Amino acid sequence: MKLLQISNYYPPHVGGVEQVAYDISSALAGEGIDRQVFCFQHEGGDAEDEVDGVRVVRAGCFAKVASQSLSFSYGRLLKKTFEAFAPDTVIFHYPNPFGAHYLLKLLKKRPQVRLILWWHLDITKQKLLGKLFEGQTRRLLSRAQTVVATSPDYVEGSKWLRSVREKCTVIPCCASDAHIGEDGETRASAAAIRARYAGKIVCFAVGRHVPYKGMEYLVRASRLLDDRFRIFIAGEGPLTPQLKELAAGDGKVSFLGKVSDADLKAYLSACDLFCFPSVTKNEAFGIALAEAMTFGKPSVTFRIEGSGVNYVSLDGVTGLEAENANAESFASCMRVLADDVSLRTRLGCAAKERAGALFTFRRFAEQTVRLIKEDINA
Repeated sequence: MKLLQISNYYPPHVGGVEQVAYDISSALAGEGIDRQVFCFQHEGGDAEDEVDGVRVVRAGCFAKVASQSLSFSYGRLLKKTFEAFAPDTVIFHYPNPFGAHYLLKLLKKRPQVRLILWWHLDITKQKLLGKLFEGQTRRLLSRAQTVVATSPDYVEGSKWLRSVREKCTVIPCCASDAHIGEDGETRASAAAIRARYAGKIVCFAVGRHVPYKGMEYLVRASRLLDDRFRIFIAGEGPLTPQLKELAAGDGKVSFLGKVSDADLKAYLSACDLFCFPSVTKNEAFGIALAEAMTFGKPSVTFRIEGSGVNYVSLDGVTGLEAENANAESFASCMRVLADDVSLRTRLGCAAKERAGALFTFRRFAEQTVRLIKEDINA
């Protein structure tokens, strides 16, 4: 069998969709499936390379508009890849309207090629773009034999997925093996962090500094907390300067910038609370949240209607949910967990148990292999 994945980008580019595409490739290693990936090139012109034994064709990108990459060579290269590789099955990572345009044209002449639509999120931020491509989205859903959602909540929360519920299967994202697990170095680094902030409630957050990640609400929540708290925010992005300005004068907040995998694990191990302040359905799942749960950390999240975030962490079971985009409510949840050690322990243990049952690479691989093998036999 030949399987072609079509993703926006692919490692070494870092991102949630890219991680899932990589995990799919890894899950299918050794299963007798010839795997290739087609994507945009993050920087520079057209390129071909190999990532862990998987051939990757990258179309040079000349611009990005409303989060959509644009390429002069995309259609030509995708057609060439189809002709040379002749895939039996295509996994298309949605959304990617530009890529979908060329894919649908190619599939029209290849009815024998099976299409699996891996649905990461609805187009919500760019409302005009979403309306413009409604017809295209309907054609994709109609053409797909299977639609993979990352949580049951997203199936019910998406008008598109509800319309094809009979085609939907749920395969949750998984915690990255590179970001979990405690070795001697992690334990030593975590102990050093805890010693440095002995007696404080260490809170940790990580993510790109973009609007839907909601970091501003965590910074605002800090203003409402007492000096017991220390809040560390990893990551960076276009909103970093505004976030630092918003936090000016608040000694409880520290910005770590981009952190290594080793430092990420150290802070996940050391923290008392994991803060995940995303506020829109653009946060469809929350891989970082699942990773924190593997360390047995209770989380504070916002309630996001239709998102998978509140499937990953359950209110009152593995963490606490605050009223969406309400910094005061978020701060209140943080206080409740800070004041009640037994509650923190109980929620943290449940978080670790849930992550171990649902969000491991092993489980992701089992479900993915089952899906593809069922697809082969269909």
